[in-house]
Amino acid sequence: MKSVAVFCGSNTGQDAVYAQSAAHTGRLIAERDLVLVYGGGHRGLMGITANAALAAGGHVHGVITEYLKSRELQHPGIHKCEVVADMSVRKHRFAELADAFLILAGGIGTLEEMSDMWSRAQLGGLRKPIGIVNTRGFYDPLLAMVERMIADGFLPVGQKDWLVVDEDAGTVLDALARYAPAPPVSKWI
Repeated sequence: MKSVAVFCGSNTGQDAVYAQSAAHTGRLIAERDLVLVYGGGHRGLMGITANAALAAGGHVHGVITEYLKSRELQHPGIHKCEVVADMSVRKHRFAELADAFLILAGGIGTLEEMSDMWSRAQLGGLRKPIGIVNTRGFYDPLLAMVERMIADGFLPVGQKDWLVVDEDAGTVLDALARYAPAPPVSKWI
């Protein structure tokens, strides 16, 4: 693993623990000599993660849309920032650039990016690990929904195992680094 895409909020959330988790994650990525691939913004948890990686001597690669750049949201201090036409191209670049995906707390965009990568894996187009840093149980409702999808016959249980979940970013990064692609699990039950 040489690079990790981090999906997280463009807001900081109401509890300082989310910002602390983002800063810790950014530092860990830099300390492990991984390239941080992210949305290219300077606000919220995204900016905090990037700033922490930069402060720890890490390399940061952003991918931002033309629209978001035009709203002056592009981080001015990162090493490289690609400007792409739209969110579809942005997610495609994340899938190309990153060796793994790490999900921190965030809103609908974060959830959508994680779901997109997981869906690509389900359909066989992506064989890269996905980790969730479950700060303060933020993703517990989503994980309960995953269990419901399995129980009601909409998701094969083996595809839940593609997600690495822990409250500690270091533990998740360790698991992502050890990742070996699991045998394919058919989408159809």
